[in-house]
Amino acid sequence: MKSVAYILFLLLLLSQTADAQKRNESYELHIIKTTTPIFIDGETNDEGWSNAQFADNFNMMLPMDTSKARVRTDVRMTYDDENVYVLAECYNLVPGSFIVESLRRDFAYTKNDNFLLFIDPFEDATNGFSFGANAAGAQWDCNIFEGFKYDLNWDQKWTSIVKNTKEKWVFEAAIPFKSIRYKQGSSRWGINFARLDLKTTEKSSWTPIPRQFPTASLAYTGVLVWDAPPPTPHFNVSVIPYVLGGVTKNYESGAKPAYRKEIGVDAKISLTPSLNLDLTVNPDFSQVDADRQVTNLDRFELFYPERRQFFLENGDLFANIGYATLRPFFSRRIGLGSPIHYGIRLSGKIDKYWRIGLMNIESARNEVTGLPTQNYTVANLQRKIFARSNIGIFVVNKQSFGLINTDSTGKRLFNMYNRNVGLEYNLASANNFWTGKMMFIKSFVPGKQTNDIVNAGNLQYSVRKWTVSTQYEYVGKNYIAEAGYVPRSDYFKINPIVLRNFFPKRGIVLSHGPKISSTVYYDRGLRCTDYEHQLIYNILFRSQALLAPWVSSDYVKLLSPFDPTNLLKDTLARYSKHYWTAFGADFTSKPQSIFTYTFSTRYGGYYANGKRFVFSTELGYRWQPYLNISLAANYNDIHLPIPWNHVKFLLIGPRIDVTMSNKLFFTGYLQYNEQTENMNVNFRFQWRYKPASDLFLVYTDNYFPENFAVRNRALVMKVNYWWNR
Repeated sequence: MKSVAYILFLLLLLSQTADAQKRNESYELHIIKTTTPIFIDGETNDEGWSNAQFADNFNMMLPMDTSKARVRTDVRMTYDDENVYVLAECYNLVPGSFIVESLRRDFAYTKNDNFLLFIDPFEDATNGFSFGANAAGAQWDCNIFEGFKYDLNWDQKWTSIVKNTKEKWVFEAAIPFKSIRYKQGSSRWGINFARLDLKTTEKSSWTPIPRQFPTASLAYTGVLVWDAPPPTPHFNVSVIPYVLGGVTKNYESGAKPAYRKEIGVDAKISLTPSLNLDLTVNPDFSQVDADRQVTNLDRFELFYPERRQFFLENGDLFANIGYATLRPFFSRRIGLGSPIHYGIRLSGKIDKYWRIGLMNIESARNEVTGLPTQNYTVANLQRKIFARSNIGIFVVNKQSFGLINTDSTGKRLFNMYNRNVGLEYNLASANNFWTGKMMFIKSFVPGKQTNDIVNAGNLQYSVRKWTVSTQYEYVGKNYIAEAGYVPRSDYFKINPIVLRNFFPKRGIVLSHGPKISSTVYYDRGLRCTDYEHQLIYNILFRSQALLAPWVSSDYVKLLSPFDPTNLLKDTLARYSKHYWTAFGADFTSKPQSIFTYTFSTRYGGYYANGKRFVFSTELGYRWQPYLNISLAANYNDIHLPIPWNHVKFLLIGPRIDVTMSNKLFFTGYLQYNEQTENMNVNFRFQWRYKPASDLFLVYTDNYFPENFAVRNRALVMKVNYWWNR
């Protein structure tokens, strides 16, 4: 295992390029300060736009990345002391209505005609921001991390409008300097613009970007040249108080209704143009979208993403340490079983080379469950090295105070503390062809501990026709991350992947090719305990529909008893061995249709020489841009020996989204889960009465499906207001 780590670390270093020259240095857009007002009305006749330079002559990314775009897009930018302004004229090549899902904020990129702006204020090609809109005016904003990944849960206060004519649609926006972080005194930012036109299935970018990368790739931005450095922001404070009232009732326990009357506050303080302090006192997250239920036939804990606003800005400094199933810190651990009292976060850039993330949160004691007061501290310090890479050291500490219960044997139910200390190196070459990571972590709990480390790494090489990657993970038997997400321990894993793409010059297929992957787990004696070998053939049609048939071979040696239905009927024996093969296909329809659908199928073997058939689908129909109706369903049909016999699971969830405007939203959905014998109903009304200020009304019900008896019910109204100084 150590040899693998050393070899991979050497490859990570060798893959760095000494040429740190910006890839699209020649693409310059000069931005000049306006001396006359800019009115956000979707018109192009403001005097301030007459002196602005054009960014035009876009480059095609799809269907091919070797020519200029056919669909014309012209972009201009200017600024004053308060805002940076963007005007994009998106011309129509093919007549007809635009294609959008709805007016809901942060729409699905591939399902909407849209225009996006990407800015890299530090010109580090690693961290930045994106703003934009679809052709109906729904806003999009996100922060960008690790060079191309983005988080749409990040929201900021800015204004925009979209105006449609027969010839084009126009996007005009004012983005306050207060809403973004940037280097003081710098007169160069990274900049790019992207357009998706579904009528022609063309994706284009102002600067050329290889088709294997997303338009959000900051390695391929051009240069925004300021006539003078952007204004030095004044001391900026945003205060976001809320008031909440509600009632909940648990009908199963027969308890009396519990009434909620709460107040709380969030605050954002810009200590410097690039360093932000976030504060929260008595936060409430009742308005956050509920998690979609899933059929759980996994041996390990499922992962649900973070959606709470306090945790999101510069969230990569905290949430993206490690890998998807190997995270020393996972913010959704905080607040489980008890409310959060307060939280404080310091995050952002110290200077050109250093980034910092510090967070401290304390949750309340729960007298009923015996959960003590718990304090969570996370610290991450990163140093930029080479062209776009960084190396960082991090600490995660979970501390318990006060009540520490014991079981009947005298063993503590909660550790006094759990700490993780680690080092992480993140690779991104100047051209983004090479990416990777290497990390080492050690955990600490009271008492003597051995075999409590993590050593993991990956390396990926991606060019137009080939993507080749390899990953390994070693997790010690006694490694503990109580504040993290590490569903299994005591293993060594390898995961090589090879993908080949072919590009026909004509026909209905845009690209196709095989993907071969292998995931193998070993125990400490390097004896195989699990593997999955899979062959997928990816087919992308020119209409943007996707088809991916696959076949796999699996082996599992159970390291603990396991119920293959998760119905608590019985368990398969520890150390029993199970082999099977399976095949299936995934399909996504073209996004241009008013009626869209996806399906996923699986048929093949299962545990104990059983058989399993799975069919999942999601259907959608829209009356754009105001109404979107969808239905998600998952069906499992499992044949096993006694005592499970023939088992069927149905999970179905119809949903309706009504966007009366880009300020009024209604969402309603029902979820029926046959496996958990639960039916859930949720309705949410949102009124954005001012930018970033909302009124929410949320109603939730849970039922027993056999007789529709109520299990629990809740009604909450919440109002928040975003105040800026």
